Amino acid sequence: MSDKKSSVPNSESGSDLKRLSKIMSERGLCSRREADDLIVRGLVLVDGKIADQLGLKVSNNCQIELLHQAQKKIAESVTILLHKPIGYVSGQPEDNYEPAVRLITAENQDRIALDPTLDRKHFLGLAPAGRLDIDSQGLLIFTQNGAIAKKLIGENSEIEKEYLVRVRGKLSKESLKLLNFGLELDGKTLKPAVVDWINEDQLKFILKEGKKRQVRRMCELVGLQVLGLKRVRVGKIVLGKLPEGKWRFLRPSEEF
Repeated sequence: MSDKKSSVPNSESGSDLKRLSKIMSERGLCSRREADDLIVRGLVLVDGKIADQLGLKVSNNCQIELLHQAQKKIAESVTILLHKPIGYVSGQPEDNYEPAVRLITAENQDRIALDPTLDRKHFLGLAPAGRLDIDSQGLLIFTQNGAIAKKLIGENSEIEKEYLVRVRGKLSKESLKLLNFGLELDGKTLKPAVVDWINEDQLKFILKEGKKRQVRRMCELVGLQVLGLKRVRVGKIVLGKLPEGKWRFLRPSEEF
């Protein structure tokens, strides 16, 4: 116990040293913001000693352990799946439109047995993990868990997002190939996508990135007009039969 009560000294900078919060985020333990909170609370051990200094730099190979209180705090964080209707914005309200988070009410919960009931604490730090345009509908994720947010929208995220897109216009074989790979947005080549026809006026898009209004802008580049857009999957989580305007918690058996 005496070792655990001894704080880790603030190491001098070196080529193999990184901020503890950054290493914790890279290892998927939590977000950097959550890491800073746990560190100042004295809930993080580095090589068996409490690390309670913000900005602490440690070896990239150090052993990191979260005390029980920290593990409990992360385990109690919630992730919410919402079927967002058209007309709601994903984040902060704009142009007199309502933010989608206002749909997260007890009355709108699509609840089954063993699901928790909505509580005020579930809104603390709850934020959208990605965007869905005001004129689009479908699966929108909110989470308190920084590690999940990073997995979904982090710079190196490889999580697939699947969309059903109703379009107007003609699409040549060459243009369809470009939708799959070869287009640029904001001066950068887009990652390879999987795009194909479902029926005569509907395409399926599977993307691994989420630039602003990306699907609509991609369609515009090949002469298509988007008439409707619905996100039906994020990673392994599908929208399924979740009714429009309803929400539910991510369940313990589910992961992205």
